Amino acid sequence: MKILLFGKGGQVGWELQRSLAPLGEVVALDHDSSDYCGNFGNLTGLVDTVRELKPDLIVNAAAHTAVDQAESEPELVRSLNALAPGVLAQEAARLGAWLVHYSTDYVFDGSGSRAWTESDAPAPLNVYGQTKLEGEQLIQAAGARHLIFRTSWVYAARGGNFAKTMLRLAQERERLTVIDDQFGAPTGAELLADVTAHAIRQVWQRPGDGGLYHLVAGGETSWCGYANYVLSQARLAQPALKMRTSEAVPVPSSAFQTSARRPHNSRLDTRKLQTTFGLSLPPWQQGVARMLAEIL
Repeated sequence: MKILLFGKGGQVGWELQRSLAPLGEVVALDHDSSDYCGNFGNLTGLVDTVRELKPDLIVNAAAHTAVDQAESEPELVRSLNALAPGVLAQEAARLGAWLVHYSTDYVFDGSGSRAWTESDAPAPLNVYGQTKLEGEQLIQAAGARHLIFRTSWVYAARGGNFAKTMLRLAQERERLTVIDDQFGAPTGAELLADVTAHAIRQVWQRPGDGGLYHLVAGGETSWCGYANYVLSQARLAQPALKMRTSEAVPVPSSAFQTSARRPHNSRLDTRKLQTTFGLSLPPWQQGVARMLAEIL
């Protein structure tokens, strides 16, 4: 199997290079790759790359994910999050290849408290969510065989993440305030990559299992609950770690002014994924604890 991976330098893309390697030859590209075009702002270049490489599988881990910044550059974000994935889907359909793509909880408006299912109607609140939803729709309309995984609150040991920020701020500040009215599941890039590889193996044998799935770690928490778990685990792992504050103080979303509106309810129901692919998704705390053990 020849696999073309976009977004190799991101958190998910980095882990995918590991998880996809046993499946076949992986050509991994980033926006500044020189041999082939991995720049999602260059749609013609993307088409040329796919047509030259003729992959059996395209995996797209590239996206514009700066949610607040997206509000001020909607056309660029649309090109990266919607038009480029749509072009890849058209080329995948022409080749008879599979396309794997990652989407987001931000396609929903965050109302209520029930976990969102794949059949619930999307209603994004911001440019990021709107463009990610359009990307899903363009992929589905292209008619390519595909897997779309909606996920949330992605982190990895590599690069910046929420946990690292909380640890740094706890060492710098005597008072740490964190939002407590947005709920979701912190999901590790490692988990996303491993489930992706598992799902690809299955749909290769059972193409009817392709489609749209929610993929997040088990359980739920608020950003404040996430922060306090990180701080408590850090104290256990590194008792000598000097933190000026030992606990985050809960505050509402209104305490922080942001350009983009964010959903309060980012819970995603993963029963369809677990049933279809025979998986049991671990609690979010398990992945976060493993990540902290690596960075501390």
